[in-house]
Amino acid sequence: TNTTQVLETQRPNILVIFMESFGATMIERLGGEKGVAPNLESLADNGVFFSRIFANSFRTDRGTVCTFSGFPGLPTLSLMKVSNLCQQLPNIANTLGQAGYETDFLYGGDINFTNMQGYLRAGGFQKITSQDDFSLTERNYSKWGVPDGITFNHLYDMLKERENSKKPWFTTFLTLSSHEPFEVPFHKFDDKVKNAFAYTDDCLGKFVDELRELPMGKNTVVLLVPDHQGAYPHHLDDPLARHRIPLVLVGGAVAAPMKIDVPASQIDIAATLLYQLGIDHSEFIFSKNMLNPASPHFGYFTEPSFFGMVTDTNQLVYNLDGEKVMLDEGSEKGRNLLPGKAFLQKLYDDLDKR
Repeated sequence: TNTTQVLETQRPNILVIFMESFGATMIERLGGEKGVAPNLESLADNGVFFSRIFANSFRTDRGTVCTFSGFPGLPTLSLMKVSNLCQQLPNIANTLGQAGYETDFLYGGDINFTNMQGYLRAGGFQKITSQDDFSLTERNYSKWGVPDGITFNHLYDMLKERENSKKPWFTTFLTLSSHEPFEVPFHKFDDKVKNAFAYTDDCLGKFVDELRELPMGKNTVVLLVPDHQGAYPHHLDDPLARHRIPLVLVGGAVAAPMKIDVPASQIDIAATLLYQLGIDHSEFIFSKNMLNPASPHFGYFTEPSFFGMVTDTNQLVYNLDGEKVMLDEGSEKGRNLLPGKAFLQKLYDDLDKR
């Protein structure tokens, strides 16, 4: 009952822009590169900006499951690649579909990579658009797929056709140009990696400006979040910095700009969003409402060799191979060691029952 309400309606249209690799290293306010993402910076100023978010894992297939199923990443297992588990996990798309939303997913690359299509179908995405729906010229610009400028234009046209729709919609767009080989039709930086991220940011800014002009923009919330931390710098030694990402809510359905400083991670998006809509989120058992002060606020992440748990009083990273603490900071050093181990054990216990 103490949850902060950040949306002006319980049935807005919802657009998730899932930004490939767009972690904190490219966001100046999070200690990253200056001038790479001015549009994302501006949107953070004018929306709800969550400043202490951590990517639960380190690859798109893992980050997708973390975000839409509210299930944390595991050190050495990609749940997306396990078909029977995909069918058993909850998914925001399925929950919203049952609440009357139309659901769809747009990606300009190979939708079958790492069993992504299987996961999305099992999770309740009713329609999927991929590189197969674009011309050979559009998809062959880069070996990774259709440039973001083209897919953002496709997204705009697709949404514009829904102006007279009586049903709310939940759409996700996974970008791809900020992924190697970083080949983009744009030039702002000589560094091709920074330039590719700047291209995606430029496309994002133009798209949001156009969306605001549509009547539906008044009843739409745009959720901006990366799938994981990026590839730049290539050897980022700090595991905390390597997993830090932005999370921003913007659009006409957002009540007012604000900054949320609680530590959290991608798994908490499900409970937070569904609570705003007045929809039960109890099946997302690992997801926490970031806007409820009574929730246990912490960020959690894993890679093959370690896990990390971040709270207000302790930032801890534990090496799973060497079975020793890698990093321990804060006013209560060591506080997160046992909770972090217990949380990881609970993940495996839950999977063992499925």
